[in-house]
Amino acid sequence: MSRYQRPTGTLDILPEDQHYWHHVRARASHLAESSGFERIDVPIFEVTELFARGVGEGTDIVDKEMYSFTDKGDHELTLRPEFTAGVLRAYIENGMHVRPQPLKLYTFGPIFRYERPQAGRYRQHTQFNVEILGEQDPAVDLEVMLLAWDLYADLGFRDLAFQLNSTGCPQCKPGYIIVLKDYYAGHMGEICDDCRRRLERSPLRVLDCKTDQCQPIIAGAPHILDHLCEECAEHFATLREYLDLLGRSYSINHRLVRGLDYYTKTVFEVWAAGIGAQAAVCGGGRYDGLAELLDGPPTPGVGFGSGLERIIMVMKHRGVEVPSLPGPAVFVAHLGAQAKRKALELADALRREDVGVWVAFGERGLRSQLREAGKRGVRYALILGEDELATGVATVRDMQAREQVNLELAGLVEWLKTRV
Repeated sequence: MSRYQRPTGTLDILPEDQHYWHHVRARASHLAESSGFERIDVPIFEVTELFARGVGEGTDIVDKEMYSFTDKGDHELTLRPEFTAGVLRAYIENGMHVRPQPLKLYTFGPIFRYERPQAGRYRQHTQFNVEILGEQDPAVDLEVMLLAWDLYADLGFRDLAFQLNSTGCPQCKPGYIIVLKDYYAGHMGEICDDCRRRLERSPLRVLDCKTDQCQPIIAGAPHILDHLCEECAEHFATLREYLDLLGRSYSINHRLVRGLDYYTKTVFEVWAAGIGAQAAVCGGGRYDGLAELLDGPPTPGVGFGSGLERIIMVMKHRGVEVPSLPGPAVFVAHLGAQAKRKALELADALRREDVGVWVAFGERGLRSQLREAGKRGVRYALILGEDELATGVATVRDMQAREQVNLELAGLVEWLKTRV
């Protein structure tokens, strides 16, 4: 075994798994684009301050999980730990607010967080990310949520349901935080050290604590839904009405706050049955004040992110079959130096006609080459040797039908084009 191994929390995606990745990306892109989403790609790294301001000082992501470094120009940079702040930066920097609103955007790419690796969760993982910018209508929240639901249903997940909550807005959230901190003041000796820190820097995050000692305290905590302002309460009620209208199952989860400071109003997760202890498969929410926090124009937004590694892990575990990736349809076998030259010419001509070709390498016997053609799953094997070159004819073997014919070399490319 090599002494060089992949870093902890990373994954090699081998050729035999690529058809899963291609299928998931293709289905996600199709569902997004059929609803009017456009693709955007943003840099893998941004200035560190973007995430410190956007995600929030005091969050676990900023305090513990970011991969930050100083480049040769003495700039403080960070590998993106999430997509939304970078997408908002691109929206602001490129003046995308002048385009017709709302703007629907999606992207794929790696996300980097230094956290404890778990099944399907890695320190570098690939995320499908969706955002709708420029509209406060609860129907926009619904559309984002439905896209997540439809993707998982399309990929074979079953018994889907939403977990739903509201985190309020700048008008009502501060009042709730006072109530929450007053409640926790009577339990300071019972909570973990992280929750004591969170109460000072990111109070809502105490509701998301996973330590056993904090669970009874969380269970008795006041609910933010009881402290929403009229606008937030109406927004949440309307969203629930839409979900009821469409028959989408959901549960109110009073401890659902997500791990980012920029969320306002709606927060949600999609849960699926039969996938192990971690039932949540993706999550997101609304972030109406993030653009202003990043020095942009007022721009409400809502979105979600979903990790592809976990999707594919579950699909494989449940035996979900996906189409194989197309490979070369033609294998060219050759015997002798002149036949090899002709094989290279034929392969080039076929590829220029968009026909996939594998040319045998080295100098081997015909039986060995045809055995390789069978392993590679091609439909047709072309056989070229001295006799074929002398007569201007190639032998074409149909590997599926186990039949072969002799065809003139001059018409071979056209013949294969019509059949591949």
